[in-house]
Amino acid sequence: MRTFQRVAVLGFGTMGGGIAQVVAASGRDVVVLETGQERIDLGVAAVRDFLDGGIRRGKATEADRDAVLARITGTTDVADLAGVDLVVEAVTERREVKAELLGRVATVVGEDAVLTTNTSALSVTDLAAALPRPERMAGLHFFNPAPLMAVVEVVRALQTDADVITDLVAFVEDIGKSPVEVKDRPGFLVNRLLMPYLNDVVQEYDDELASAEDIDVAIQLGLGYKLGPLALLDLIGIDVHRHATESAYAATLDPQFAPPPLLAQMVAAGYLGAKSGRGFRVGTEEQGEAR
Repeated sequence: MRTFQRVAVLGFGTMGGGIAQVVAASGRDVVVLETGQERIDLGVAAVRDFLDGGIRRGKATEADRDAVLARITGTTDVADLAGVDLVVEAVTERREVKAELLGRVATVVGEDAVLTTNTSALSVTDLAAALPRPERMAGLHFFNPAPLMAVVEVVRALQTDADVITDLVAFVEDIGKSPVEVKDRPGFLVNRLLMPYLNDVVQEYDDELASAEDIDVAIQLGLGYKLGPLALLDLIGIDVHRHATESAYAATLDPQFAPPPLLAQMVAAGYLGAKSGRGFRVGTEEQGEAR
């Protein structure tokens, strides 16, 4: 059984940095590929800030932080990925970008290395089809923020070997997460259930059924959720949710996945949620509602 002791993460953004942190905390060496040194520095700083927060809350020590950071190496050269036994791709949700990068990486890593994608919306089967050995490709879908969210979807493409899935499930358990095996379907499991729910909430908000705050309070208190749906959209990124629903709708033509028009308007206006400082809940107290 593969134990994946040296792991490559493609991308040092929010998801890539979180995944790198989780893997490094398990005692494994991680090399993170980025397009420039500035992005590497920003990624390392974000991991450090997250770990410093844990120190302030008494959840970790400075030694813990330093050990994690020491196991993470950044690079801009694909050649530095030679020798890794697991790749986790976490770059932008654009098929052409992911496919091109995975293709380049596949020529550098060993033949037995497993390649995975953290995509939440694209077809793993489609990405695998472009690789020289599609049977070693699978999905490894972490949730944001990766260090805190317990579940990881292990996604089987049509081509994926059974032993690859077995090894990935064991790996996810070993890094302290809970694996869920799913088939390669639009949205996989969690987002396949989540997307229609969030779309309905956005439409009801746009129809002025209730204010953003009242919708969130009602869901939190009425259903016992930790976070209201509109606050969740701000956290996920309104553009990210719109892209995911568009991809699911294009793949299925199922109207439950069709994004409400308000999402496109908010993205056009630059109201992307927490990352832009304006969304359904973020930035609305002083500036009025998002619409």
